[in-house]
Amino acid sequence: MIGSSDTEAILNGLSVAVLVVDPDEAIIFANPAAEQFFQSSISSLTKSALPDLVLPDNPLLSLISKARVQDSVIREFGFRLSTPRLGTRSVTVDCAPLGGNPGYLVLSFQEHASAGRLGGTLQHRDSARSLRGMAAMLAHEVKNPLSGVRGAAQLLEQSVPVEDRQLTRLIIEESDRICNLVDQMDAFTENPRFERGDVNIHEVLDRAVDIAKRGFGRGITFLQEYDPSLPPVFGNRDHLIQVFLNLVKNACEACAGKEGEIFISTSFRHGIRLAVQASKSRLDLPIMVTIQDNGPGIPEDLQMHIFDPFVSTKIEGTGLGLALVAKLTDDHGGIIDLESDHDGTTFRILLPMLKELQDAS
Repeated sequence: MIGSSDTEAILNGLSVAVLVVDPDEAIIFANPAAEQFFQSSISSLTKSALPDLVLPDNPLLSLISKARVQDSVIREFGFRLSTPRLGTRSVTVDCAPLGGNPGYLVLSFQEHASAGRLGGTLQHRDSARSLRGMAAMLAHEVKNPLSGVRGAAQLLEQSVPVEDRQLTRLIIEESDRICNLVDQMDAFTENPRFERGDVNIHEVLDRAVDIAKRGFGRGITFLQEYDPSLPPVFGNRDHLIQVFLNLVKNACEACAGKEGEIFISTSFRHGIRLAVQASKSRLDLPIMVTIQDNGPGIPEDLQMHIFDPFVSTKIEGTGLGLALVAKLTDDHGGIIDLESDHDGTTFRILLPMLKELQDAS
């Protein structure tokens, strides 16, 4: 038993796998979702200990040990959970102390392949990587030949009749338009050496809001609620301004035609971590920036693809604004969490603070 019957009923009703372990790592509770997740009956799970479920070198045991020492919630994205029966799976893990029961922990596991919104939290990382290859390909295979097409059209324009020059002009203008689009894609190329240092995230947000108020955000009400105790982000100031300027612009456009209101807040979220690919290290992401608008929301069928290139909810949109946000956020080691319904859209950006990123590099 883990407390009241109401508590057990709530945990049993969750769609994510939940285990409760005692101070000796014995499993004292498992919900039906855990039964499916671990492909083992509840009675079998509750007769086991946590070390029996995972491989000896899996970092899950050290993760829960840290949660006990800190007596606080720890969430880790991109966690590689290795079990003898199921192999290795990429999951989001939450470890939380069970109130009033020292040493007892509630563990939840959500596989990225079926994690819904939480799985979408990491999708922009794959979008960002695919964009880099696409940008390099476009620059080589499209932009260079177009310069020759444009030059040929300019020469042809001098010798064709006046009535046909509108056709050569069309070739030139369309060549320029495509080159401009490729120039925008240059922002997505791999650039691991951009300068980084400590950045005051509130100065970045104020700059983005100030630009918005002087232009595309006129008539929009901005509400800002900052945590003044936040440590600096380890990042590039200009790139971070671009990230939040794009998000604020996106929010302003979503509010167009109504009494638009955008709420921007910052907070410190202890215990949120991200597994670093091809490494055993973990990156703490405690700085959270939330940007929320009161627009009509993003259609559900687009939400899982909104960070992909050329996907846009706007008729004349290029679909590169949020893709750029994805790429630059990925460069900083951060992640984005999206939530949207008919009442509006909320973006949550999680970023590493200065000390954590330096320690992980």
